[in-house]
Amino acid sequence: MDMKFLTLFTMGPLEWVIIGVVVLLVLGPTQIPKLAKMFGKASKKFKEGLEDEDEKEEKKSSVKKASADDDDEA
Repeated sequence: MDMKFLTLFTMGPLEWVIIGVVVLLVLGPTQIPKLAKMFGKASKKFKEGLEDEDEKEEKKSSVKKASADDDDEA
């Protein structure tokens, strides 16, 4: 790939500051803490959901192993 193409999509500190100022102007200083709290709760729920899925997969695999062991013994 051409390096010019890759540098086209990189963001420096000035761009981040501009985005921050625009967000502050659009939402206002009272809405930003609410928005941050909402994102925090959403990410926590997402992580909990991922952990629940992992637990379900472990239970399924342990049940399959147990049934396979029972078949081997019979």
